[in-house]
Amino acid sequence: MNSTHDLITVGLLYFTSFFTLINPLGSMPVFLTMTSKLIKPEKRKTALKAVLTAFITLLIFAFGGQMLFDFFGISVNSFRIVGGIIFFVMGYDMLNARFSSFKSIPQEQVADYVDDISVTPLGIPMIAGPGAITNSIVLMEDSPSFVLKTILIGTIVLTMLLTLLIYMGGSKITRFLGETGNKIMLKLMGLIVMVMAVEFFFAGLKPILQSIFPIV
Repeated sequence: MNSTHDLITVGLLYFTSFFTLINPLGSMPVFLTMTSKLIKPEKRKTALKAVLTAFITLLIFAFGGQMLFDFFGISVNSFRIVGGIIFFVMGYDMLNARFSSFKSIPQEQVADYVDDISVTPLGIPMIAGPGAITNSIVLMEDSPSFVLKTILIGTIVLTMLLTLLIYMGGSKITRFLGETGNKIMLKLMGLIVMVMAVEFFFAGLKPILQSIFPIV
């Protein structure tokens, strides 16, 4: 594992797993719809805060996630269920175009809105979701050496930077779609997010039910 080739291979595997699980290209439309009424600096601020929130979360769970889960007696499956509920509420609001209603509120409330959505649901669980958190815990446990741990952290940083660039670059899409296009995308993504919520919820619920009842 000391050869450069092996380290590059491990780095690629780490990066591929994080990028696939976080899927910034897939979550970008959700970010765009939730920030469609914000001005450019506020969109950048929201993207940066969301990415920083996700990065700090992944680092915390990478270095102490299993200990936290054991201490509080919770599991990743419970995290999936909660994430599914959050996604469902968010998708329902999007489907009813409620995110566009803050257009007329004062600037100080817009700032609060930015702070709220950058932490939840964008930072957690949209970017740092159950899959990414579990991945950070497992890969950290599978990285015994300092070099491997450094590679793991480096891949998380790289994935977060790419996510930030994708979110910031996506603002061009909103300008292209216009007011009507953004409303259509908001409702469409709301429906998709609600479907994702159901998948999250039952992906966490099934293992819990199987542990209680002898379900094959």
